Amino acid sequence: MGLPLRLDMLVDNLVIVECKATSEYNTIFESQLLTYLRLSGVKLGLVINFGEKLVKYGIHRVVNGLLE
Repeated sequence: MGLPLRLDMLVDNLVIVECKATSEYNTIFESQLLTYLRLSGVKLGLVINFGEKLVKYGIHRVVNGLLE
C-alpha cells in the first residue's frame, strides 16, 4: 500500500483491525476499512472504538466481497 494508507493492525494476513478512540462513532470508519480491505485483498476487518463505555459495544465487523 502507498504511504497515505496505514493499517493500524494486520493479524496473520487475515484480519485488518482499525482502532479508534472517539466518543461518537461514524460510519466513515467502516468505509475507510473497506477501502483497506479492497486494496489489500483481505476479506475481514474490525473497527474497534475504544471511546465506548464498554469496548464490546465499539466492535464493528466489515467484510469485503460478501455474497448477498
